[in-house]
Amino acid sequence: MAVVASAPGKVLMTGGYLILERPNAGLVLSTNARFYAIVKPLYHLLSPDSWAWAWTDVKLTSPQLSRESMYKLSLKNLTLQCVSSSGSGNPFVEQAVQYSVAAAHATFDKDKKEALQKLLLQGLDITILGSNDFYSYRNQIEARGLPLLPEALATLPPFASITFNSEESSGENCKPEVAKTGLGSSAAMTTAVVAALLHYLGVVNLALLSDQNQVKDTTDLDVVHMIAQTAHCIAQGKVGSGFDVSSAVYGSHRYVRFSPEVISSAQDSAKGAPLQEVLLEILKGKWDHERTKFCLPPLMTLLLGEPGAGGSSTPSMVGAVKKWQKADFQKAQETWRKLSEENLALETQLNTLSKLAEKHWDEYNSLINSCSMLKPEKWIEQATQQSQEAIAKALVGARNAMLGIRYHMRQMGEAAGVPIEPESQTQLLDATMNMEGVLLAGVPGAGGFDAVFAVTLGDSSNHVIKSWSSRNVLAMLVREDPRGVSLEGADPRTREITSSISSIRIE
Repeated sequence: MAVVASAPGKVLMTGGYLILERPNAGLVLSTNARFYAIVKPLYHLLSPDSWAWAWTDVKLTSPQLSRESMYKLSLKNLTLQCVSSSGSGNPFVEQAVQYSVAAAHATFDKDKKEALQKLLLQGLDITILGSNDFYSYRNQIEARGLPLLPEALATLPPFASITFNSEESSGENCKPEVAKTGLGSSAAMTTAVVAALLHYLGVVNLALLSDQNQVKDTTDLDVVHMIAQTAHCIAQGKVGSGFDVSSAVYGSHRYVRFSPEVISSAQDSAKGAPLQEVLLEILKGKWDHERTKFCLPPLMTLLLGEPGAGGSSTPSMVGAVKKWQKADFQKAQETWRKLSEENLALETQLNTLSKLAEKHWDEYNSLINSCSMLKPEKWIEQATQQSQEAIAKALVGARNAMLGIRYHMRQMGEAAGVPIEPESQTQLLDATMNMEGVLLAGVPGAGGFDAVFAVTLGDSSNHVIKSWSSRNVLAMLVREDPRGVSLEGADPRTREITSSISSIRIE
């Protein structure tokens, strides 16, 4: 029986750079772009002498990259060895497999371990699929002469083949092998594989998470989170802030990072410590990350745009900012303090809007729809009732906080010598924030040339999309979806085929 799990990509709306250090918080939105992992037995029959085997087979398939790899998994020390591959390895999936199997071994009693052994001796057949939104198809759209509009992206087949960057480059600014859109594909992929494997092996039961808003006991989610964070950190060779994995597991929220020391035992495993012992330490460790419920207020739409101005290297930008912090400590501290204040102000105003929407829905609905057709300077005038005045003030307050965030991010970039909000992005964002119905616009995460985001009111997103297109910016199909990791009912490719057949019948 196949297990299919999915995990979302993310947009870090506030907290770029600050989120690397506790106790700074960031607002991270999960999206409708999802990575899928399908896990099933590789073989359906075991040979009579299978108990004598010390190894089992693991097959990893990535149809979008036209890649297939075969591994041997040691049933003694739970490590993987690649025996054949049609491309380069995938360290994120490899670590996800090792840590998930080790988690089962570390937590199961004798009877469960025997059942686990039988299951593993059937081999593991793992397929990974990422929504098109994780990858840049801008070049293909332009080559086909299609307009830079989401409708052009919608003409692509689901899980379309991914083209590789043909440019050979070296040094810090080398382009990645595949052109991506910055939605955190490695974190979503790692989380989906860990979740699917842990459910398949019986470590967690994701079926109980069908309605995550109603989930009170997050124990199984927490196990997925700990294993996925660890695997992701080991695969990338450093302990990052973890916000991308956290949103892949839990969905949209306000995030404060865990102390890096909690993963130090996993780093020791790279030096030869037994993986099962390492896993017990990880699962018993003091995970002190903070997660508070957050999502965009009602009648607001997240838009993401791809300017097509070339990618930015997040690690090198982070390195430059850290170097500046050490060189000019006082100035850096002051900039971070102001930035933190503006981040908190934006969070407060957005939470206020969510509460006002719940309390005064009719007035909120009416005002948002009015403001969606007007430029921001006219919003206050639309408030005809006392409750609407509070809503209008919160809207203006949120805009002002975003302007403050952008100002301090630019200052930090200039001081560190990195393009956090480059001039081309500044012009685009200023023009976007002056459009009718636009509440916020900014560069997500670490900034750079990769992407821009906007939050629009009511139905105002259409004219933003067209305006972006005229400025050579491709609006993506990505929207906020507060759902985290989920168990799926079927292979997403069969679902897409079914919906295509249905639409043909309807036509």
